[in-house]
Amino acid sequence: MKKILIFGAGRSSSSLIKYLLDSANKENWFITVLDSDLKSAQEKVGKHPNAECFAIDASNQEIRLKYIKDADIVISMLPASMHVDVAKDCIKFKKDLVTASYVSEEMNNLNKKAEDADVLLLNEIGLDPGIDHMSAMQVIDDIKQQGGILTSFKSFCGGLVHPEYDDNPWNYKFTWNPRNVVLAGQGVAQYIENGQYKYIPYNNLFERLENIQILDLGDFEGYANRDSLLYRKSYGLENIQTLIRGTLRKKGYCEAWKIFVDLGLTDDTYQLKNSREISNRDFINMFLPYHENLLVEDKFCEMFKLSKNSDVFKKFEWLGIFSDDKQNIKNATPAQLLQSILEGKWRLSSDDKDMIVMQHQFHYILNGEKFKHTSSLVVYGETNVRTSMAKTVGLPVAIAAKLILENKIKSKGVSIPTKSEIYEPILKELSQNGIDFVEELIKVN
Repeated sequence: MKKILIFGAGRSSSSLIKYLLDSANKENWFITVLDSDLKSAQEKVGKHPNAECFAIDASNQEIRLKYIKDADIVISMLPASMHVDVAKDCIKFKKDLVTASYVSEEMNNLNKKAEDADVLLLNEIGLDPGIDHMSAMQVIDDIKQQGGILTSFKSFCGGLVHPEYDDNPWNYKFTWNPRNVVLAGQGVAQYIENGQYKYIPYNNLFERLENIQILDLGDFEGYANRDSLLYRKSYGLENIQTLIRGTLRKKGYCEAWKIFVDLGLTDDTYQLKNSREISNRDFINMFLPYHENLLVEDKFCEMFKLSKNSDVFKKFEWLGIFSDDKQNIKNATPAQLLQSILEGKWRLSSDDKDMIVMQHQFHYILNGEKFKHTSSLVVYGETNVRTSMAKTVGLPVAIAAKLILENKIKSKGVSIPTKSEIYEPILKELSQNGIDFVEELIKVN
């Protein structure tokens, strides 16, 4: 019996665990799920005879080693900062590891040790990163095999609320880690466009937008995501003139979010004095200029040249940012207070469903003619637990683990899913589970 060890039973793990449990009897697997929240793990495992779950502190190496030593493969759904420690333990006991997170510099530095141990550390095998890599590489490899030359590649992805449950002026609800949403985009976005390197500092990120139309869902806006330049080598596109990866939001979101950034409310580097006593109204007023007579709302409108009838002002008013409500958080950073305010308004209700949207845009030259190939993905959640986010993050991880256990993936060392031996079988099975791209090809004059 093969033993599968899973660290983490958070909101993105429900589809992963269900897939493995559904296949456990047939494949002769036993699944162990470890999480600091035993109830969360128990809810996902149930009373399956081929599974068990325990509450543990995953930061405790002695405890980690105890479980990893006995596993055939390890899946880490822990916070990204903890993956490297798990990876080192896996190398020590020569166990393959699968994660959905970006490859950090520290993880990449483990490549030689992993190769020497004949171990695969497969990362970026979730949604974004993950499905984006695999679906893009399938098209890129196909274009190259035809003899085409890629001149531009743009890729955008977003986790949003299902259109039928989109009932707030921000057109947004939390479908994944709220903290990551609040801190999104910090740093400098880097990409290449028409042969020129472009760098967008955080304070300008949410005003440098791409307008994107996805199937029959209408218009979206995309902002550049992290360091797109890293993927030129990964995708085999070292000489491409344009390469941009980004995040999708509904139109109007970024204009309003930029105000939070400009005010400094997304800063997570210092704590506010007496944060437990700060009302929402006091919180935003701390970051507005002093004025002897103007109300907070008036100062806000004056600073950002808004009217109280504007869509932007109504977004902030709806959030309750001008209310006397308190978040009651001790020693909070601005970002933590903001997150708490947003969680009160952007939480998926028990009846809500979410939506994943992704689009790749390829421009290439073939036989002297120019073409544009667009790949679009839309996935709807089934419930507020069986979300499209959980499905698109968890299923690729689960399928990859199965393929590794079946010895169908030969790669070793630190890897992402850009090789056909990984992406072809995973994309095929994802398609069978309703995760399928709509392809459009047009000739460009």
